[in-house]
Amino acid sequence: MKKMYRYAMALLLTGASLGLQSCEDYFDLHDNPNLVSNPPLNAMLSTATHKTGLNSQRVAATTAFYVQYLASPVAGNATDTYQVVDLTGSWDAIYLAMADIYDMKQRGQEEGASDYVGVANILMAYHLNLVIDHWGDGPYSQAFDNSTLTPAFDSSQDLYAEALRLLDEGIAELNKTDSRIQLSEEDDLIHGGDKTQWIRTANAFKARMLNKVSKQPSYNPGAVLSAVENSYQSNADDAEMMVFADINPWAAVSRSNTSLILGGWLSEQFVNQLNGTTYGVVDPRLTRITEPTVTGTFVGTPNGVGNVGPANNTVRDEVYISRNSPLTGDLAPVTIASYAEMKFIEAEAAFRAGDQQRAYTAYLDGIRAHMDKLGVPAGERDAYLNNPAVGVGAANLTLDLIFKEKYVVTYLNTEAWTDARRYDYQYANFDLPANADLTTFIRRIAFPQGEASKNPNTPDSPALSEPLWWDQ
Repeated sequence: MKKMYRYAMALLLTGASLGLQSCEDYFDLHDNPNLVSNPPLNAMLSTATHKTGLNSQRVAATTAFYVQYLASPVAGNATDTYQVVDLTGSWDAIYLAMADIYDMKQRGQEEGASDYVGVANILMAYHLNLVIDHWGDGPYSQAFDNSTLTPAFDSSQDLYAEALRLLDEGIAELNKTDSRIQLSEEDDLIHGGDKTQWIRTANAFKARMLNKVSKQPSYNPGAVLSAVENSYQSNADDAEMMVFADINPWAAVSRSNTSLILGGWLSEQFVNQLNGTTYGVVDPRLTRITEPTVTGTFVGTPNGVGNVGPANNTVRDEVYISRNSPLTGDLAPVTIASYAEMKFIEAEAAFRAGDQQRAYTAYLDGIRAHMDKLGVPAGERDAYLNNPAVGVGAANLTLDLIFKEKYVVTYLNTEAWTDARRYDYQYANFDLPANADLTTFIRRIAFPQGEASKNPNTPDSPALSEPLWWDQ
């Protein structure tokens, strides 16, 4: 898929002292009393893990429309119809988080805190993947050393290689036993200071990355399976962040609906997969994801069309993100990566390697794990697994079935868009709006004051309009 993004780096400008000379007798202009000039590592860890969870949700709030988990109640919404949109806010949030992670790594190295260096490497790799997956090329090698206001763009291939290197280095750092400062259980908002869990998450991210290049000659299903084996062993291992200033940001979207600030409407595409319309089998996860309409039915909103119910957006005649779901409730965590997702990565890699039985076992285990995570009763879960449309047997397993079930598991996760592009959007009945523009549906955000023209990787370069290298 071709994309035309324009980029912007957040520029932090130092305050000028012109006209303020008379104030110098009262305070030092170089010191900001509102900023902590020398934060401790535990505070840096808290900030880095918190921003990682929020950035996961922030990016997914856009990509959820591209994979049709969500739809706009307003016809012709730009994001919902794959038109040009401005992702400056997401870009800035990602790079500000990366700057914090960079600082945490530097401090960890200075203080001999290998545990913090390891986590920093893993978090940096995650954010690099957000850049790769959603923009392609991006600044990195010159982004954090304060040497220039217009850092060069590194190629997506180089960023991909660097992210893999960081994951391996992160695992090596966490395997050390001589860290002078241990991870703070209280300030690690993802894994509570558990080094083993962080190593598993590094392998989970690695499995994602190695599987993402399934269209490339370099794809190695054996390497994918090895990473999966070293990743999560159960739902208890999932990488999640659940500390919010108010409530889960997905729940906040749902809450806003009650004030007619409309958002979080579930797509007809996603709802019809779950309610039996598309596959003839009702998925019991549906009632753990959303609530029925005022008529007791489950009706989604068509993408690009807007609300089609008779009440004109004023009553619940189509379904929304739920504030009661284990995934999007007020106190629910934001899931960054999960055991259920890993089982589907295993299923795909094993299938591509020709091991049908392993693929089928992982496929069933992934569905089972996700249903358990959502609290589906065992009887309903097993009835679904035993349905002939789902429990097809190892010999009849297909990539279509693997992608179909993984689509439910990655609900509201940024990784779903990676899968959709690799799968060429071949989900059953996946229809693009008539006015969708797949050649320009994400704008590359331009540098301010024309700075982009000074960068060899200018947003106007034809290369930036090509599909990401791993998509081809």
